[in-house]
Amino acid sequence: MKMKRVAVVILNWNGEKFLRQFLPDVVQYSEALADVVVIDNASTDQSLAILRSEFPSVQIVELDKNYGFAGGYNHGLRKVSHEFYVLLNSDVEVTPDWIAPVLRYMDDTPRMVACQPKILDFHRKEWFEYAGAAGGYIDKDAYAFCAGRVFFEFEKDLGQYSQNEEVFWASGAAMFIRRDAWLEVGGLDEDFFAHMEEIDLCWRLKNRGYKVGACRDSKVYHYGGGTLDRQSPFKTYLNFRNNLYMLVKNYHTSNLRVKLVRRMLLDGIAGLRFITEGKWSHFTAVLKAHFSFYGNMRTLQRKRRKEELAIVEPNLTGVYNQSILKHFFLLKKRRFTDLDPNDFNR
Repeated sequence: MKMKRVAVVILNWNGEKFLRQFLPDVVQYSEALADVVVIDNASTDQSLAILRSEFPSVQIVELDKNYGFAGGYNHGLRKVSHEFYVLLNSDVEVTPDWIAPVLRYMDDTPRMVACQPKILDFHRKEWFEYAGAAGGYIDKDAYAFCAGRVFFEFEKDLGQYSQNEEVFWASGAAMFIRRDAWLEVGGLDEDFFAHMEEIDLCWRLKNRGYKVGACRDSKVYHYGGGTLDRQSPFKTYLNFRNNLYMLVKNYHTSNLRVKLVRRMLLDGIAGLRFITEGKWSHFTAVLKAHFSFYGNMRTLQRKRRKEELAIVEPNLTGVYNQSILKHFFLLKKRRFTDLDPNDFNR
């Protein structure tokens, strides 16, 4: 039997609830074009028993221990050899014909190696969801945001993002990526632990001249909050730390030091804002993020040098050449549609 082009790959750890809730639709709406694979991160619940008894068509890759998100995918995908991987969170509800439009868009766009569908909120299905929305962008200081979601401001899907478009990053909640490109950049950076590892991955792809897209002809619904709540201080820590990690690794211009000094100032302002809101644990998380960043600078510099050797005509499409912090908090441009399109690299 000929292997299908696509493997929809779900990373699972003690996720029996989500497997029963969402996997039936994944199988039903994917099997015409894709094999469904579950990488199990050494679950201790009934996940494996459920997969074997209720989902016989699903392929299982069992890992010997819990390697986390990045490590789980890196280890598990070594045993998957399809042309396309789809990294799909276990808490995502897919829709009929969700795969074909993305494949068409990627096949028709030269050098497009990663792409996401439109990601909406499972709980409010007319609204965009935090993790990816209608495609990801970064500003001049490497702060990430999305079409349909800027910081904590969410938009209702009114068709304002209906055209497929090249972006800067695609969400790891539902990321299509060509296997060859995944192998070329070495997969996800396991030092990130969680959060922003997909942005780092896309940035490395962009530095090699590849394209990343948002296919808005396809949509899925993300349950969200399955790993860390958005209000978690630990998530604040990871977001601030990992953002600095990927900046040093991937921002390859002579003014990196100036950029880092500016980031110190901006992150300090964010920390003070947490204090004024009474969120002392989040303020502490910002401090810890910076101490971790300084402590790992030698490792980051080594990764930076390695990435410098691989740069080929960096693709900066999707970079917002303004400060999203300034425009959001001071100028009150709360929605992506409020931003001037001329300020984006196209």
